[in-house]
Amino acid sequence: MSKDEQKAALAAAKQQLVAEGELHRLTTLHAKMQLRQALRPEALLHGAVDHAVGAAQSRLGGWLSPGGLSQLNFKTLMPYALTVGSFIVRKRLYKPALAVAALAAAGAAWLMRHKRAAAEAEAGEAPWE
Repeated sequence: MSKDEQKAALAAAKQQLVAEGELHRLTTLHAKMQLRQALRPEALLHGAVDHAVGAAQSRLGGWLSPGGLSQLNFKTLMPYALTVGSFIVRKRLYKPALAVAALAAAGAAWLMRHKRAAAEAEAGEAPWE
């Protein structure tokens, strides 16, 4: 290998090393920017809400219709829920809100018991037919 070929090979290796270093710097900068974005309060709140929704869907999914809570779109309902919650807090309507929630829970329990009793009566009516 002549000196010119060695110089060309060294220049190519140097150029490749510089390109790799630039790529490394860019990926490091990109990772820092992603981390900075992920640590913003809005992103943290969004992640917490997504986590809470997923936990609620997995825990309470079997309580409702056959599809469970998967048909509900919590991301669409959340602004309305926050607006109602904010209104309740601003007007200090804690006791009426708790009373309405208790009535709704009692109604849901009665409805579930009624549906379960109807299903058992239907299933146990005539097993030989």
